Amino acid sequence: MEKQTLGEITAQKILNMIQEKGCTSGDKLPTEAELVESLGAGRNTVREALRILMSRNIVTIRQGSGTFVSDKTAWRTDPLGFSLIEDRRKLTEDLIQVRVMLEPPLAALAAQNATEKDILTLENILLDLEEAMEKREDYAEKDCRFHSQIARCSHNVVMVNLLPVITHGVRVFAGSVQETEYEQTLLSHRRIFEAVRSRRPVDAEQAMYFHLMYNDNRYKEELL
Repeated sequence: MEKQTLGEITAQKILNMIQEKGCTSGDKLPTEAELVESLGAGRNTVREALRILMSRNIVTIRQGSGTFVSDKTAWRTDPLGFSLIEDRRKLTEDLIQVRVMLEPPLAALAAQNATEKDILTLENILLDLEEAMEKREDYAEKDCRFHSQIARCSHNVVMVNLLPVITHGVRVFAGSVQETEYEQTLLSHRRIFEAVRSRRPVDAEQAMYFHLMYNDNRYKEELL
């Protein structure tokens, strides 16, 4: 694993500060001097950190005005700052690991708590996903929608707030594997849906677990 530079570590600290303060697009950040003092970092390190954040569309620097939270899409779609992590293999492996912890129990809750409207929405997403797979199209975004809807079907407000972990996990995995898999992925998503629709929490949890572990094994085999 590559060791993070001081600039990357400081960039993550600034991002954490933005999140903890609940900053939104357009909010002004502390001055460079204030960041140096509050973070205990050198001026050059802070400047490097801000350049990193700017390159990832998280902040924008306006000459004479200061540094502001960006209003670009990258900030909204990556609120947890996964794009700052340079070691993509480590990120992929850790996201799969966290998803295995989160999503099987979420699928069980979805089977218990989903409303009829929730299930109809999930089915429509699944049909779109299956159509993309059958046409051998890129289905990553539709896959994100499916897994996000499973989380929403759980009606657990805390877990719904963790959707960026799930959606980014789907995107990172899709971008990390060399070969797109269609048949098994189609089958596993259908099994998860059927278990949720039939109100079978144990089966839903198991189907989600097998789906994620299958992906984990695929990724590890490609690394050999």
